[in-house]
Amino acid sequence: MWNWSGGYIGGHVGGGYGRTSFTNPFGPPIYGDVVDIPSFVAGGQIGYNWQNNSWVYGLELDASAAVASGSNTCLAASDLIVSANCNAAPNLFATGTGRIGYAFGSLEQTLAYLKAGAAWQNNRGDIVNNFEGGDLPQEKTHFDYGQVGGVIGLGVEQALTPSWSVNVEYDYLHFGGPSVATASTAKLSPSTILPASTTSLSSNYHIGKIGLNYHFGADPEAAPKSDSPLHARSAGSVPPIPYTSGCAARRTGWKWSVDHDERATPGS
Repeated sequence: MWNWSGGYIGGHVGGGYGRTSFTNPFGPPIYGDVVDIPSFVAGGQIGYNWQNNSWVYGLELDASAAVASGSNTCLAASDLIVSANCNAAPNLFATGTGRIGYAFGSLEQTLAYLKAGAAWQNNRGDIVNNFEGGDLPQEKTHFDYGQVGGVIGLGVEQALTPSWSVNVEYDYLHFGGPSVATASTAKLSPSTILPASTTSLSSNYHIGKIGLNYHFGADPEAAPKSDSPLHARSAGSVPPIPYTSGCAARRTGWKWSVDHDERATPGS
């Protein structure tokens, strides 16, 4: 039977979709304030499993670099207030999780699992006021922060050899967020300047990954084996069947003839 116990290390690639939401310090938004973020990730993982009968328990750490960015109108509390353009671009994710899984299949070489734990992201971006007219500067602020959150996920891992396995996984990550600065902006009627303030951010992501793992100290005897080799073999030697032959001469009238008799005699 397959044994999932032991340490492993590997890599993964994947992609998904996320959102970062911005609160509006100037009042309820009439639109916007939510930035959609398509994401591509690539990284690595390291972990350890313990198997008890068909149940597999584990701990795992993973980290991913992300190529992700999105932008949308934000801070639009009124048609009379100059809104802004909010951009968010997370570039790093990391998780530390506990896992529980169940091994199945003829040799228990397939593992279905659930995971949950802590997550971390680095998120960065800008809040840029839209054009304010005249000689007024286009105010903007920049943010770049790390934030702790949570992750839940599920996956299936398939052993290819005693040392190598491949897995597919879905993760949901959620992060609250800090308050980041917003620039002062203009209100058109009555004409006034709204002072700089802050907006609170929150983010969530749906990410799918495919990974490849190398398992340390794998038992080569765990590989599936068959008592029969891959090539065909004879069912056994079959003794040749002997033949006996004979000739008999006989006279019929004035003519002699020769009879030839060839008969198989199995077992002779």
